[in-house]
Amino acid sequence: MTAERDELPPGYPVAYERSLRLRDGRTVRVRPILPSDAAELAEAIRTADPDTLHRRFLGAPPRLTPTLLARLTTMDYVRRFALVALDPTTERGVAVARYEPLEEGVVEFAVAVDPAWRRVGLATALVELLAEAAMERGIHSFGASYLAGNRPIAALLAHAGPGAKQLIQHGTAELAVTLDREHVAALHRDLASRTTRDRPPP
Repeated sequence: MTAERDELPPGYPVAYERSLRLRDGRTVRVRPILPSDAAELAEAIRTADPDTLHRRFLGAPPRLTPTLLARLTTMDYVRRFALVALDPTTERGVAVARYEPLEEGVVEFAVAVDPAWRRVGLATALVELLAEAAMERGIHSFGASYLAGNRPIAALLAHAGPGAKQLIQHGTAELAVTLDREHVAALHRDLASRTTRDRPPP
């Protein structure tokens, strides 16, 4: 899953390539998702543990058609944005986070992290990066639908912005947060202390 510069699609935001130091001392490489990630993403979904799939898709995972995989990995990096985290030793993807448009200025957020890479700050860092990207692109609110018992995703979204509002119906929760510029800037400063750019911005 190494991104070669001559393979980068139009609008690819090089500024979001960086290495991140996690709480347990490991590092990951984070970069925007690419169409060439489709095969590995499909394998990750096929081999994910049942709990991860249930939490991510609120039930059974979708059928992995070429059309769906193309949609999941082909971004305009403005209205639709996704990041992948890679184990720098194996280049294997260990997490993916994305936002998709709901309405003008509002996006839906989702994240999935390999069990071996949880509880070390990776999901939080991806949320912080997505919040930064969203605000740069005129997006003012994050939303998510998730299982009501999935407390980590609720905590992640609350971390992205103050004043989170949650609605729970029939075991499914919906939460929305307003992205505050000063709050996101503070998150960015904290994240910057733990990251290095893989490449200088163009």
